Amino acid sequence: MRGAPGPRTLISPSQLRSTRGRIVYWVVFTLVMVAFTLAFLFPLYWAVTGAMKSPDELARIPPTLVPEQWQPGTFAQAWNELDLGKYFLNTIVVAGGAWLLQLAVAVPAAFALSKLRPVLGNVVLGLMLATLMLPASALLVPTYLTVADVPLLGVNLLSTPAAIWLPAAASAFNIYLLKRFFDQIPDELIEAATIDGAGPVRILLRIVLPISRPVLAVVSIFAVVAAWKDFIWPLLVLQDPGTQTLSVLLQRVAPDLRLDLLVAGLVLASLPMVGLFLVFQKQILAGLTAGSLKG
Repeated sequence: MRGAPGPRTLISPSQLRSTRGRIVYWVVFTLVMVAFTLAFLFPLYWAVTGAMKSPDELARIPPTLVPEQWQPGTFAQAWNELDLGKYFLNTIVVAGGAWLLQLAVAVPAAFALSKLRPVLGNVVLGLMLATLMLPASALLVPTYLTVADVPLLGVNLLSTPAAIWLPAAASAFNIYLLKRFFDQIPDELIEAATIDGAGPVRILLRIVLPISRPVLAVVSIFAVVAAWKDFIWPLLVLQDPGTQTLSVLLQRVAPDLRLDLLVAGLVLASLPMVGLFLVFQKQILAGLTAGSLKG
């Protein structure tokens, strides 16, 4: 009896076993990897070296690939002149609060939809996912009116971090991502804990969350990056210049700022997110590829 056929690939196993096939494979693989690496790294190189050029050299056409005179002091000058420390703190507060509140809402919501299965749960999930089909610009006006005069409370949240935290908490995408992961957790674990007398809160804290670290890392990265790089919404709700984030600050000062200082500010503003990905890349990949759990 013949065995099941293996997966079909662009190059057959017989071709890979030949010397010529292996050479062609590795040449193509190396060229593709180099091309993709350059496509991702060149913009970073261009920004970092651009900040260390003089304003005249930075505006020169055609541009220079390597600075004629390296000026690393531009980063310190941009930090001091733009008071970036203050705006870094503002951005950290905004991103950190959005992350905490988003987890506090998304995790219980996803757990309830996945394991508690409330009445009309599928309808609620469908309505959540329907919001992903709406363009973000269509939600700006109703969301702005909501934070300007919170229903029932009558509180104005403009120029406060809460104006960003509360809308960020309602992330249908992250709720769906968490729910899909929770669906892979065997129901036997939940049933065994229920027989032992554990309630839903204890099951969530003691069983579900410890084995959900990969997807929690992914959701956390998404939440922090989205809040860190967001521009339109902070521009609308953070009307006090002293409470604005880095993205809003750099846009506000761009018309009157030297080009090299602006590029240096952009590089400094992007470094935390690049570092965050480099540190947690294993957790991100593990969370994105986690599709099943062994019983």
